[in-house]
Amino acid sequence: MPPPQQFLSGAPLGTRVVVRYRINEGLTDALGELLARTPGGCTIRTRRDDVVIPLALVVAAKEVPPAPQRRAPRRP
Repeated sequence: MPPPQQFLSGAPLGTRVVVRYRINEGLTDALGELLARTPGGCTIRTRRDDVVIPLALVVAAKEVPPAPQRRAPRRP
């Protein structure tokens, strides 16, 4: 398995990924679409916001399957 930085550098834009990276309090994850990348970082479009992650802080990254379709609301 390639190092996470190498995976993110080579994955096609639009790929759904999960990225674990360092923050001040420890580690956190970003799950979403690989939107953009630069030599020093990548941008993941999550449900809430676009997250810019410096590659130097990435601990793990991998492709994940598409999100499941939302269920229809229950009817009373």
